[in-house]
Amino acid sequence: MTSRDGLQQGGFAATSWHEGGFAAAAGSLDTLETERVDPRYASLDRASIGELATLMNDADAQVPQAVRAALPQIVPAIEAVTQRMRDGGRLLYVGAGTPGRLGVLDASECPPTFSTPPELVRGVIAGGEQAVFTAQEGVEDDTGAGREAVVAEAVGPADSVVGITASGRTPFVLAAVAEARERGALTVGLSCNTGTALSAAAEHGIEVVVGPEVVAGSTRLKAGTAQKLVLNMFSTIAMVQLGTTYGNLMVDLNASNAKLRERAIGMVRTVTGCTREQAAEALDASGMRVKLAILRLERGLDAPEASARLAAAGGRLRDVLEGL
Repeated sequence: MTSRDGLQQGGFAATSWHEGGFAAAAGSLDTLETERVDPRYASLDRASIGELATLMNDADAQVPQAVRAALPQIVPAIEAVTQRMRDGGRLLYVGAGTPGRLGVLDASECPPTFSTPPELVRGVIAGGEQAVFTAQEGVEDDTGAGREAVVAEAVGPADSVVGITASGRTPFVLAAVAEARERGALTVGLSCNTGTALSAAAEHGIEVVVGPEVVAGSTRLKAGTAQKLVLNMFSTIAMVQLGTTYGNLMVDLNASNAKLRERAIGMVRTVTGCTREQAAEALDASGMRVKLAILRLERGLDAPEASARLAAAGGRLRDVLEGL
């Protein structure tokens, strides 16, 4: 499903669908591609480990193609989210079960990779933190909790909310997306079926159809892989657009351990051509901030002046180095 200007789609108005409507969406699973039983795997329990590994690998190989087919839906959604973030908004992922955990995982990787504040990209999972570690299947049906989760995050018009559910009909996620949309937030729905209630509820519907799972209905498999690939795109592309990289170097990383310190030294050397000792000295003088160390070596700027130049350039190191 592509972006829509109006709320109405397929007879569903996101801002007025009552909780009974969410419950109805969670009815029969018979029509869902993700729930279909694939006869090719009917003898799965008789296969050897080698055969099982090959079957799963063959099935997983279909996922990138399914993601590529959904790029016309994915790209405009990322463009819209990036613009909101450029204007100061946050990105929130909302899901239950495996999709919720994937959202939490992607969000948790942003601060160490891009030095973003923890509140900029957040994962919200039905059942709260405990559900990250222990399955709580019943919470996905709680529409009130879905709305309350969005209220608790103080979601507003500057923010973007990405609802994630393989089926495209999880009541917690549908309610959260509806609440977010009523609050003026940009809404995206990521699912793995076609014509889903989630796509109708969100401004941008993304449907990555991966087909039936090797283990019927176990959407932590192909569907989960597809969702992970799409979330990688959302966070990484947004961060690149926001100036957190120089070329393909993660120059905003938080060098918080020995490995990352070495990575930071390597990046400074790659950009400036300096020695290892010069890179380490510049990083120490710049509070281990790679961009500041590079500008110290390349432009002779101290940390305050380098920070000011970067701020004026929207954080884009290339613009400062090239005088754009």
